[in-house]
Amino acid sequence: MSLAAVLFAVSLAAAPPGETPIDFTAESGETVAAFRGTLAVREHRADPSSRMITLSYVRFPATGAAPGDPIVYLAGGPGGSGSRTAAGRRFPLFMAMRAHGDVIAFDQRGTGESTPLPDCRTDIRLDESRPPAPGALTAAYRDAAVQCRSFWAGEGIAIEGYTTLESVADLSDLRRHLGAERLDLWGISYGSHLAFAAMKTIPAELDQIIIASAEGLDQTVKLPSRADAFIDRLGAAVRTQPEAAAAYGDVTDLMRRVQARLAEQPLRLTLQGPDGEAVDFVFTKDHLQMLTGYASDPGQAIWLLQLYASLDAGRPEMAAALAQRVFNPGEPITLSAMSTAMDVASGISPARLARVEAEAGTSLVGPYLNFPMPQLAGVWPDMDLGAAYREEAVYDGPVLMLTGTLDGRTFPDGQSEAAAGLSDLTAVTVVNAGHNLFMTSPEVGAAMDAFMRGEPVPGQITVPLPAFVERP
Repeated sequence: MSLAAVLFAVSLAAAPPGETPIDFTAESGETVAAFRGTLAVREHRADPSSRMITLSYVRFPATGAAPGDPIVYLAGGPGGSGSRTAAGRRFPLFMAMRAHGDVIAFDQRGTGESTPLPDCRTDIRLDESRPPAPGALTAAYRDAAVQCRSFWAGEGIAIEGYTTLESVADLSDLRRHLGAERLDLWGISYGSHLAFAAMKTIPAELDQIIIASAEGLDQTVKLPSRADAFIDRLGAAVRTQPEAAAAYGDVTDLMRRVQARLAEQPLRLTLQGPDGEAVDFVFTKDHLQMLTGYASDPGQAIWLLQLYASLDAGRPEMAAALAQRVFNPGEPITLSAMSTAMDVASGISPARLARVEAEAGTSLVGPYLNFPMPQLAGVWPDMDLGAAYREEAVYDGPVLMLTGTLDGRTFPDGQSEAAAGLSDLTAVTVVNAGHNLFMTSPEVGAAMDAFMRGEPVPGQITVPLPAFVERP
């Protein structure tokens, strides 16, 4: 019998209650023996009459001779699925992490194979045939949120239970379910937000933590000025490639020029509605600012640069194609339960909100970097987790933080601020990497492996830039 078979047999014998052996198949076609498990928790722990929901996970048994604590993967979003992430491009990294302990691809409440939540399709439609009146978009989404809370209540869902603190309690229950004294956490983006909350709330139940593209507890809404600084860094990267520099010139100037033109004269498009009918759609500066905030990686920036260049040249076809796919013309406002509730509950401090609003007026992303936040801030005031929640975490256990210099979502300065209270921090800068940095280089996985072994970790990794334009 092979060592892998022996280890799997041992893991099967020690499996927590309710686990089922499965053949887990990745999108690559690779298959590995694993376990699917579930545990039941109260949807809203403060309300004993709320329903019980199921949390699902996939457990990949440890392959090392002396496995440590279970390693729980926390997906981003909020709304990402741990098990689906494990099946995707990061599958090799999940397999590599098994050298250090069982790896748990955890589906947070409301995600993946955990108890599903229905989206709320409202009866509120925006008038897309004309530029929106000031404040109209915010008012429409706030009305939609009020309508959706009633909808979810009517479905028997305690939306009040979808907060990061409830997810921290889920981690505590998961630890007990697994029979572990402590957990190691591995999270990215919103998953790091959840990890910070766990560090603050249940520190005695945690040990080693890996976070990437970190989002602090008062950073649900990012600062527009830092998005502008990212665009400046992107422009500097573009200038290192002669063909790209010739194609786009000064990127910041290009974007400001196109946005100013759209502000004066929006694009009038004819798009396809949900039933195939023609829909008048006015593509405005606001739409372009929303799209600008979506480019969180250098690779994604390629389509953004192409969009601006095409608009600058008077070609609307790419804007029309993106508007069709992203903005769902003719459709009513639809909200996702888990992601909406988590963000509204984490909220934003008054001081940060004032800064966001002050910066938005001159920023290339306007107020839309985390839309529909902060537009929905305080819409469900009873769910706001409050000022004490948003104070950044203090933690003395070992933490590895990986930061991409071209992260267009969680910016390097913000990540440093979020980690200020971590006394045993190992920080790695991944030069030229964006938000989704795990698979940008084998050196990233090697740094994670060294950290888990307690070995020295390099402070910097450099990855290649994509070609921002194709060479002739």
